[in-house]
Amino acid sequence: MSEQRKYVPFVSAETNLKEFTIRALVIGLVLAVILGAANAYLGLKAGMTIAATYPAAVIGMALIKAMRGSILEENFTRTVGSIGESVAAGAIFTIPAFYIVYLDSQRQGVAAEDFFTYGTTTIILIAGGVLGIMFVALLRRVMVEDTELVFPESIAAAEIHKSGQKASRGSMYLFAAMGVGGLIKALGEFKLFSTYWEKFYTFSKQLITGTNFTGQGGMLMASPGIAPAYIGVGYIIGPKLAALNFAGTLLAWGLLTPMILYFLAPGFDIQAIASNLMAADPNLTSSAAMDKAWVDTAYKVWRFIVRPIAIGGMLVSAVYTLYRMRASLAAGLKRSVGDVRKAAKGIEVNVPRTEKDLRFNWIIIGIVAVAVITFIVAKFIFHAEFHVALVAATILIILAFFFAAVSGYLVGIMGSSNNPISGLTLTALVVTALIMVLLGVHGQEGVATTLGVAAIVCVGAAVAGEMLQDLKAGHILGGTPWRMQVGDILGVVVSAAVMFFVLRFLNEGDIAKGAVEGYEGGFGSTKLSAPQANLMALLSQGIVGGKMAWPLIIAGMLMGFAFILAQVRSPMLVCVGMYLPLETTFAIFIGGIIKGIMDFYTKKRGFSADQLTTSDNVGILLASGLIAGEALVGLIFAIFAVGNMFPPGLFRHPSYLVGIVILIIIGYILVRVPLKAGKVSE
Repeated sequence: MSEQRKYVPFVSAETNLKEFTIRALVIGLVLAVILGAANAYLGLKAGMTIAATYPAAVIGMALIKAMRGSILEENFTRTVGSIGESVAAGAIFTIPAFYIVYLDSQRQGVAAEDFFTYGTTTIILIAGGVLGIMFVALLRRVMVEDTELVFPESIAAAEIHKSGQKASRGSMYLFAAMGVGGLIKALGEFKLFSTYWEKFYTFSKQLITGTNFTGQGGMLMASPGIAPAYIGVGYIIGPKLAALNFAGTLLAWGLLTPMILYFLAPGFDIQAIASNLMAADPNLTSSAAMDKAWVDTAYKVWRFIVRPIAIGGMLVSAVYTLYRMRASLAAGLKRSVGDVRKAAKGIEVNVPRTEKDLRFNWIIIGIVAVAVITFIVAKFIFHAEFHVALVAATILIILAFFFAAVSGYLVGIMGSSNNPISGLTLTALVVTALIMVLLGVHGQEGVATTLGVAAIVCVGAAVAGEMLQDLKAGHILGGTPWRMQVGDILGVVVSAAVMFFVLRFLNEGDIAKGAVEGYEGGFGSTKLSAPQANLMALLSQGIVGGKMAWPLIIAGMLMGFAFILAQVRSPMLVCVGMYLPLETTFAIFIGGIIKGIMDFYTKKRGFSADQLTTSDNVGILLASGLIAGEALVGLIFAIFAVGNMFPPGLFRHPSYLVGIVILIIIGYILVRVPLKAGKVSE
């Protein structure tokens, strides 16, 4: 066991500085909404989110410092501002699944109001967020003082605030990168340059030796998307993880899709498909129509055959991830049970300001209220039977407590950026779905109830991890826990109140854009993948509703098992790479390569530990700014698209070469600026 880390609070318990102020709360709430929306955009498109702690710390510090506020106000602002990312993570992993299930059920006359509405979405998100905070309030004291939990990102966030007491240029890097990311996104929308290039190369018909079968097909060749957000993601996760993600893409588009198309193509009348395309668009030449026919066919093979295989691999990978963490999970559960017993004894009489949590009776009231809300949602919105709704509420409390403890424990070990929320949610969904089946529940009410429980558990686990991370940073800085917890409750409510509109605008905007650009838009499209939500929808329908492409899923599960036997570092990341569009993972891979180049030069120049820390921090701020900038501008254009307002194209056929130049400029910035900052720090 490692030696206990003793932190002397930066601000002592006896010192009373301004902390829970109106300006700190308002700034935090605005950041929660903005960073939550940015992460929703990123997660639906790329299947992953970024930790909002650092951007919230830098922006909040810059604004509060300009107002001559205290470091505890900065800490409070960061705490409230970063919680929006957790609400977004829980939302994008589960809420779009309701919409996907609805689309699959339209033929049965199921009303959309039962699946994807403002009221249901907001209630689920608030319930999950409040539940996560209540459980963290029970577990905080023991976890933040645990000898085995180092909370790496909490320490880093606290150091940002401490360094902010001196001169800092962190906010300048972040805001400048946001401007660059937003500008590039806007120029792409105005068709100043092409953000993507693709071409299908057909194979000649060939007789397979030893058979009477003649195959034909081809391979789709494509470029990385010119997307600052994806490049920023690749830069943050680094070259090794970006390469694993891209390896999945190579399997999907270099092996499975061409191979499947090779056997299926003779059964397709590509010429007829091309003729239909020319009839719909008289401007298409016969050659362009044939190319588009092949591209559309390849995308159908990838979407309806390869993607379910990838989902099977994701399922096995999620189970394997939890298995590898079995010791940590067991330790977290054991500790959590003990913590509840301690908390039930009540709050001590003379507790220092820095150790005061929410009162125990209010925590219990909050937990019971969420259970009642879950029962009402299952019974009166999803139309489940009384006993089913009662069981769902009971399952929810048990699973939410378990996964909140596990999430907090894992954040303490490796930070919220690496917290496997989707894997935890997947486990909760499977457990709930199996119990629904045992209760004899079938049909849409069972599917909806299963998704509802999984969604609340998902949001609760995500919020619990982020909340505990912020409480640890506050523990180091000398913040007051109960004030931070109340602030996060307000942050959860505000973020949840607007998240439905973010999801709806992104979904309807993609549908409108797809109608113009010739693809089927909405959740699950090539531009708005929502991989985790698709997985949740498929599993809930498959287990409860009896609808699942089992041969493809089983093939994917065997593939995932093969990855495990081959000791692939992250089978989940490879499978996600198979699921995501080629342009997305290619851009992420480019971002990883840029980070690898930066690492090469820091090593070549012999940077010291302090210089490496400075250059890495600057690089992360720049990458985070690129992501936030593109996401916010992308959301604005999505809102316009919902109203059928599209930006005028500056060029009818924009060149991708301009995009390559922009890609080079982004790479230069992400290497040159961090290197220069590291050199100056010497």
